Amino acid sequence: MQGISRRNFLKTSSAGIAVIAPGVSLITVAQAKQTANEPVTDKVRWGMLIDTNKCAKGCDDCVSACQQEHGWGSGSEDEKNSDQEQKAQWVRIVKVRDNSTKHETRIPMMCQHCEFPPCADVCPTGASFKRADGIVLVDKHRCIGCRYCMMACPYKARSYIHESLHDQKAHTPRGKGTVESCNFCVHRVDNDEKPACVEKCQRGAMIFGDLHDPDSKISMQLKKYGATQIRADFGLNLGVRYRGI
Repeated sequence: MQGISRRNFLKTSSAGIAVIAPGVSLITVAQAKQTANEPVTDKVRWGMLIDTNKCAKGCDDCVSACQQEHGWGSGSEDEKNSDQEQKAQWVRIVKVRDNSTKHETRIPMMCQHCEFPPCADVCPTGASFKRADGIVLVDKHRCIGCRYCMMACPYKARSYIHESLHDQKAHTPRGKGTVESCNFCVHRVDNDEKPACVEKCQRGAMIFGDLHDPDSKISMQLKKYGATQIRADFGLNLGVRYRGI
């Protein structure tokens, strides 16, 4: 959990070799659709809308769902006793306080899946990249752990793996000495399923869908009610939008 004033949050959001568990085949996630004979195209742009008005105090369903789906943080036996500074954090709850009204907003913060991702711009090996459908990923084969992407990300959305990992999940290969972040549960999306956080959110605060489809639920909600991009002034055209901030 983190605390920050609403004004400071909106105005000043701060700017190796993979070791894989035995038996886990490391397949580049960018190739997932090709494996299913359904090539990724730019006809789709995946995005997420989060209604913070529905995020209840003390609720962390999205965080626990992500941990269990991908095996990081408390969802990983290897990381349960790690120092807080070394634990992975694919999604975290940021508490934003309006000092004038004392109103507190809880904001799930993850990779924003930028149309123009700074992480990809600075990556020297091409490990950080954006798929044609807008999902930003890390290729574990290419990541050398330089952490330039972590410094470039304005949303502090990436984690560096400090420790050896065991009993990983086959759909989410992870590795010591590499960087990782929210990948919109790409393995689920490629099988026409929702990301784990969206599926497990009991209050319906999260909507996932195609931003290019005017008839999708997310597009209709954005058209009717609008939403906010965090630090829209950066001009990154984020795939994650928020209501209520």
